[in-house]
Amino acid sequence: MSKKSEITFSIELDENHVPETIEWSASDNGEKGKCKATMLTMWDENEKNTLRIDLWTKDMPVDDMKLYTYQSMITMADTFARATGEDEIAKEMREFANKIGEKMDLVRKAN
Repeated sequence: MSKKSEITFSIELDENHVPETIEWSASDNGEKGKCKATMLTMWDENEKNTLRIDLWTKDMPVDDMKLYTYQSMITMADTFARATGEDEIAKEMREFANKIGEKMDLVRKAN
């Protein structure tokens, strides 16, 4: 028997259609919460193309966006390694993310 679950986003927009609040909920475990940003990517198998929805609230601090983007790059490398077994490429992805993190003063330079 298969199981179906849902992840739902509710976005409150201002008069200029800029997100003011982002709320999410997951039907599996009843979790819900608020967040300042989300990057949702989907694979269109027919078009062989990535679809994406990137949202962030207008009050999200720039420094938080930098950290969020850096951490997303690292976790993307982790996901890539698990999904493909391409550990060497994932390592290079992490190294690139860490270089960006160093330039933004998010991580210390490796000696």
